[in-house]
Amino acid sequence: MSPARLRKLRYAMVGGGRDGFIGAVHRHAMALDSRFELVAGAFSSTPDKAKASGRDLGLADERNHGSWQDLLADELKRAPEERIDLVSIVTPNHVHYEVAHAFADAGFHVVCDKPLVHTSEQARSLVDTVAQRGTVFGVTYNYSGYPLVRHACEMVRSGALGTLRKVIVEYNQGWLATQLDNKQAAWRTDPARSGIAGAIGDIGSHAEQLAATVTGLEIEAICADLTTFVPGRALDDDGNLLLRFKGGARGVLIASQIEIGCENDLRLRVFGDQGSLAWHQEDPNQLHYAPIAGPRQVLTRASAGLSTAAQQATRLPAGHPEAFIEAFANIYSGVANDIHARLLTGQPAAREQADYPRIEEGARGVRFIEKTVESSRSSTKWTAFG
Repeated sequence: MSPARLRKLRYAMVGGGRDGFIGAVHRHAMALDSRFELVAGAFSSTPDKAKASGRDLGLADERNHGSWQDLLADELKRAPEERIDLVSIVTPNHVHYEVAHAFADAGFHVVCDKPLVHTSEQARSLVDTVAQRGTVFGVTYNYSGYPLVRHACEMVRSGALGTLRKVIVEYNQGWLATQLDNKQAAWRTDPARSGIAGAIGDIGSHAEQLAATVTGLEIEAICADLTTFVPGRALDDDGNLLLRFKGGARGVLIASQIEIGCENDLRLRVFGDQGSLAWHQEDPNQLHYAPIAGPRQVLTRASAGLSTAAQQATRLPAGHPEAFIEAFANIYSGVANDIHARLLTGQPAAREQADYPRIEEGARGVRFIEKTVESSRSSTKWTAFG
């Protein structure tokens, strides 16, 4: 086997320092299959905190930077065999564009948290840059990494549900039902950092991507009602949408962070004229299938007969739960396959071997947020998605 395939991919992280949540999740996921090595970083917008965070993670001083600009400049000075292969961006939303564009334009592969950027204009700029440079760009819509979500995709594509009629996707949380004084709440409810949307951007974008991934349907029009329930909050904390899909199917999307008692309640139901599927993120190792002409079935992760895509996303035998970290790891595994293929052959990996959300999905997610906000502010019943 070629040394390019054997070696770990060198990565840097921007954001994800002390007191952060999602950065550690990314690092754990990248470590799971031993295909990545953290060699550099700029872990905070505060230089002292950034360097302290890097020391926590055991980085060498010369690759532990106080700013992402210093990180990029240092990598560009290094010999190609020492440089990072990719950067993982796990900052609040407002930092995504500048960092992602700079690294992609410099020829580095990028993985970025969602939502991708603040505006469709920024998203188009990133799409163009990635296309020009020919780099890998993944967006961590991690819920599409669950094995049974991937099996659900295959069932829909195979025609098991027939012609799709209705899609219901919900992301229910209650953690922002009151004003909170903590880091995670502060940036997510701040328009300068979060963008034009609150709950619909933070978790509604996940719901949209999950529904689109499983069904393959494209939104034609949106009728949205966004509400801010908590006094003094600048962005929406509750969203309710009606969706019209190209081809005639209809949908409902709920994204709320004020539903007391709900934790991370993401669920998807898809109804066709020959059957239905239901999946719940808090019980992710089961997929409920109801064919029109047979008994209801509960499909379980790692059980016999699942699709190749589901099997490739599975690490443990049946009965041993796999969940959130593993789903993230499946996204990163697809990214690694794509980068390794390019190192070995100079060509991208086949899509079935590199299953991860691409920059185009991130750009669509930004448009979804914008159109949802536009619809909610409009007196017109339906807002065209195009």
